[in-house]
Amino acid sequence: MSEKVESAVACFREGFNCSQAILSTYGDDFGLSRETALRAAAAFGAGMGRLGEVCGAVAGALIVIGLKHGHTEATDKETKEKNYALVRDFADRFRSRNGALCCRELLGCDLTTAEGMETAKQKGLFTELCPRFVRDAAEILEDVL
Repeated sequence: MSEKVESAVACFREGFNCSQAILSTYGDDFGLSRETALRAAAAFGAGMGRLGEVCGAVAGALIVIGLKHGHTEATDKETKEKNYALVRDFADRFRSRNGALCCRELLGCDLTTAEGMETAKQKGLFTELCPRFVRDAAEILEDVL
């Protein structure tokens, strides 16, 4: 496995959120300092601030795809379409591996409620499932990049 994949998982296990783990691992390739990447991705963990929306690992990976393949001219439709195609490919592959893109669906609980958070903690979802989502996002990202 790639050193970056292992680095992303280690970053998550260190205590950073899933999005931070991905963006801080790959951001330096695009001129982002680790600190800037950690700050930029901080709000995306647990499906955007524990809202349970798009998995933070997915969000972090999509930011990285944008850093590499995003358009910088409003009229650059070709680059925009290539970027969107890569995003769809990434999303399809992540969904194929894990069944969903949304955090609440991946974890099977609602993190916006005290009960949902308690369930996630009791079942060890953050330590059992989330590292796999970070690994999967990083592995797919390696291939997409």
